[in-house]
Amino acid sequence: MTKKTILRALAGETLPTPPIWMMRQAGRYLPEYRTTRAEAGDFLKLCYNPELAAEVTLQPIRRYGFDAAILFADILLLPQALGADLWFETGEGPRLSTIGDMAGVRALRPIADIHETLAPIYETVKLLAAELPRETTLIGFAGAPWTVATYMIAGRGTKDQGPAHALKSSDRAAFSALIDVITEATILYLSAQVSAGAEVVKLFDSWAGSLKGQDFTDFAVKPAARIISALKAMHPGLPVIAFPREGGDGYVGFARATGADCVAIDNSVTPEWAAAHVQIDGCVQGNLAPHHMVSGGQELVEATRHVVKAFRGGPHIFNLGHGITPDANPDNVQLMIDTVRGA
Repeated sequence: MTKKTILRALAGETLPTPPIWMMRQAGRYLPEYRTTRAEAGDFLKLCYNPELAAEVTLQPIRRYGFDAAILFADILLLPQALGADLWFETGEGPRLSTIGDMAGVRALRPIADIHETLAPIYETVKLLAAELPRETTLIGFAGAPWTVATYMIAGRGTKDQGPAHALKSSDRAAFSALIDVITEATILYLSAQVSAGAEVVKLFDSWAGSLKGQDFTDFAVKPAARIISALKAMHPGLPVIAFPREGGDGYVGFARATGADCVAIDNSVTPEWAAAHVQIDGCVQGNLAPHHMVSGGQELVEATRHVVKAFRGGPHIFNLGHGITPDANPDNVQLMIDTVRGA
């Protein structure tokens, strides 16, 4: 059987047409997603319902024929499995109970117990492994420790991750202990996804860009390296994509420092810069600006061709620089795909 295109790119092969998938490709911009979410009742019920979570994962594959499907879940399911209270405020996003000291870290559930809560997620992976087209790669994922910690400390998303930075400065021991717990739990969580059928895993460090200097090394690079090393020891040959969003110069050498097979980049850096500084170490994923999925037109076509051309000299997986937004036009997604495959 011919190796799947995403796996070929992750192995370092330069392909004439880059494989393509899209962050948040299963989501609110699709009418069929909105129908299924209404059936589920709320977002968390959707995440924990294997049949419905598999259905929304499959919807963009049926509609567009992407080269990969990414498990439908949320990065905050892991803190919930560790004992955090988690709920979603309509129109505002996630809320969690907060951790602000070592006592809070010690009060978390034992890492080995996370599978009790996360078992439905593994069942979703099993369903997808059975139902996806043969040529479609199944990607599992988790939030990277720093990003997950920012939510666990603040109890919500914040613009500057201020509460996490404050704890890091005032009680580095407690902060580091929390990072360690999340790191070890993430290894178990992703390993279970792979055992259930995920062929690739991705680490989303959505707030990596607010870490500077030694903190970027200590809390973005080192946890990713620990996770990737452990996963590859448990699952030899497993490809891993790392996404230290808005990492800037931190993207340079990130693959070598962590063992990642691919570095996903956001659209704050140009494709030419990334080709020169990041793609030299292996596969790059990215990096069309998500606003093109709203505006469309010739500008979308030209920007898509620009990304494809810039990365043509090495292994590349075409994607957006961040997730598609709820106001995107589904027709623009098809235009992007047609442009990539015809470019």
